[in-house]
Amino acid sequence: QAELGLNEHHQNEVINYMRFARFKRGLCLKTVDSCFQDLKDSRLVEETFTVDEVIDMLDGLRTVVHSEVESELINTTYTNVLLLRQLFSQAEKWYLKLQTDVSDLENRELLEQVAEFEKSEFTSSNKKPSADLIKPKLAPLNEGGSELLNKTVACLQEENEKLKIRLKTIETQATNALDEKSKLEKSLKDLQMIQGDQKTNANQDITELENKVAALKCQFEKTLNDSTANQKFLEENLVTTKHDLLKVQDQLSTAEKELEKKFQQTAAYRNMKDILTKKNEQIKDLRKKLSKYEPED
Repeated sequence: QAELGLNEHHQNEVINYMRFARFKRGLCLKTVDSCFQDLKDSRLVEETFTVDEVIDMLDGLRTVVHSEVESELINTTYTNVLLLRQLFSQAEKWYLKLQTDVSDLENRELLEQVAEFEKSEFTSSNKKPSADLIKPKLAPLNEGGSELLNKTVACLQEENEKLKIRLKTIETQATNALDEKSKLEKSLKDLQMIQGDQKTNANQDITELENKVAALKCQFEKTLNDSTANQKFLEENLVTTKHDLLKVQDQLSTAEKELEKKFQQTAAYRNMKDILTKKNEQIKDLRKKLSKYEPED
């Protein structure tokens, strides 16, 4: 079964309107058929007609059919306006503002969907209309407004109960906050008293600390003076030690020179010197001999 995307109640209302429209359409078609039948019964009594007579009959038939169709179309328009008036009146009772999209009235896809829905509801099945659809009746406006008012009152009462519960919760939180504030104020006073006692003790501690610092300062100055005297003494000792070191170095240098002089005067030193001299002479001779055998460049 084709559907229009509406809930069951609204779809039933659409079916009721389509049944009404089909009925009016049937009456219109019967009226058009009767126009043609009247023409047959009243004018087509002879076997032959002239062209003018045929044109006259067709013009008369066109005028009658045009008038009937126009009247039915106008009546359909007014009927649709009344239907919209009912819907808009109900919507206004609910404080709603409905909107229509006239362009959708020429949407071929939507029109085919409605045609399929009509075919499914009225031609393809033999089901009988339900009791609710035989005599459709629009819900009374006053009852609809009363139902809305009752729902609104119930909603407001529920919201009021929620607000009462919330207010009670806030009052409890406020009471707890006041109690906590009192406790904090008492704790603050106790803390201030403790801080006063601690301040007195701190002043005493500061005085003792200052005395200790003064004593340490005197001791440091004494130590610094002693260190200065010791440094001066050490510097004097360093100068003396340096003079002694230079003296010892000079004595050591003299002793080394004397020792070298004595070593040169020994027989071993002279023999070593003679041997080295001979060796040097031999080396010179060998170099001369070797130079004879070297190839010339």
